[in-house]
Amino acid sequence: MSSTAKTPGNVNQLGLALADYKGARSTLCAGCGHDAISSQISRTFFEMGVNPYRVAKMSGIGCSSKTPAYFLGRSHGFNSVHGRMPSVATGAVVANRNLLCLGVSGDGDTASIGLGQFCHMLRRNIPMVYVLENNGVYGLTKGQFSATSEMGALLRSGAANDLPAIDICKLAIEMGCSYVARSFAADPRQVVALLKGALSHNGTAVIDILSPCVTFNDHDESSRSYRWGKEHEELLHQIDFIPHFEQLPEIDYEEGEMQQVELHDGSVIQLRKVEKDYDPTINAHAFKMLRETREAHEFLTGLIYIDPSASSFIDRLNLVDDPLALLDEKQLRPGPEVLNQLMEEFM
Repeated sequence: MSSTAKTPGNVNQLGLALADYKGARSTLCAGCGHDAISSQISRTFFEMGVNPYRVAKMSGIGCSSKTPAYFLGRSHGFNSVHGRMPSVATGAVVANRNLLCLGVSGDGDTASIGLGQFCHMLRRNIPMVYVLENNGVYGLTKGQFSATSEMGALLRSGAANDLPAIDICKLAIEMGCSYVARSFAADPRQVVALLKGALSHNGTAVIDILSPCVTFNDHDESSRSYRWGKEHEELLHQIDFIPHFEQLPEIDYEEGEMQQVELHDGSVIQLRKVEKDYDPTINAHAFKMLRETREAHEFLTGLIYIDPSASSFIDRLNLVDDPLALLDEKQLRPGPEVLNQLMEEFM
């Protein structure tokens, strides 16, 4: 990210316009929540002054995994096989730590066929932003329930789901994820703030975003509809994000109404409490809140958990300073004498 002062006008610190962060025209259904998320991703990277060429977009299979084509058209991209995006992303990050890795997945790609890879990505704390566009159905195969659909949920056809749901945020915290948030595709301000915090976080940042499927799952009985999301949202706090290159604004709040979380690069997430005394740095609070809101059939949004001190997978590997992808042939193939020395150390 750029560390220069903000540039006035319709361009960012790099002199790029918002249009430079767009992608191809969407082929998703009109009104799809995924398109709203794509727009907020473009806006986030524009406002943060991220060079598009530094971004590696990763995805698997599904409606959500098509969306990287619709934002950051100048960035690198890789569309992997179904449920296997985390391993591809891990390889890219280990090879070139200079890249900002952004994974976009769906509830099927993540919580069904990709569940194993998702869990191992979390426990390793791979430095990447993982956006889950969660609509509760398999849109590409005509709207069957996904693993995140609540028991008893109804399809437009009237069919009821008879299996319990996987709570992605709860699972992420349990597996050691150091940044866990949930939002709603129809809340652009919150989505952008959470994405900005995720980009500055050192480790895996999972954002579970309710994204209504207008074709199969946006009816009054659906817990993944626009109307249900608006009526059942349980807001944890109002969120502001202050990048490390901006001066913190003066704050005038009563004691206990404001909490700041400083990230590893000096950026700050500023949380303004909404009625609740909630600390997102304590995972026990997160589990309690997730359980209570699920039992009340509410949709919890905000920054649910963060551990700004957690070390990432790259930190633990103790790699050389230069990214592996940028090393020359002499460094990558040092010769037989080096191999012989290594072999002798194992004798």
